[in-house]
Amino acid sequence: MAKSDSFFIRAALNCGHAATYQQTTIDLGAYVDALGKSVLRIHNIAVTFSDEYGTSSVITTAAAAQFQLVTQSQSDTVRPDNRAVISSGKINVDGAGALAEYVSTDFDNLPQLWTNGYLVAVDSIFLGGEASAGFAGDVYCSIVMECTVETMTQAAAMALSLSQQ
Repeated sequence: MAKSDSFFIRAALNCGHAATYQQTTIDLGAYVDALGKSVLRIHNIAVTFSDEYGTSSVITTAAAAQFQLVTQSQSDTVRPDNRAVISSGKINVDGAGALAEYVSTDFDNLPQLWTNGYLVAVDSIFLGGEASAGFAGDVYCSIVMECTVETMTQAAAMALSLSQQ
């Protein structure tokens, strides 16, 4: 498989703070062309939960936020055993108002946990998530993905693409 130099794809999602699932599309059309044998390999994902300015979110009570990166559009959070899931995780915070006194993260499914990252052969992926009402304002989930473009046989690229739709 031919590889390119690594590059970064960035995305952000306003998860709100009303425990309602939100989703945004990440266009991969510039990198993925299954008929042309090009696929995207995600090697690493870095995830940040913050307020709209990139700083720590203010909480009013215990709160949680979660994200998922998937190959198919979703209407709600799905478990990591769903075949569309590329990556998922959550953050739990607690405190007595203002900034969190306790923060727990659980990034339970990241491409860097796998030997060879995660291959993607679809034109778009979806960043989804939600945040509980314990946050004083909207919570943003920002991701940075380290990626390369690789070539596969047309048959293999199409098979992968069809399995991810």
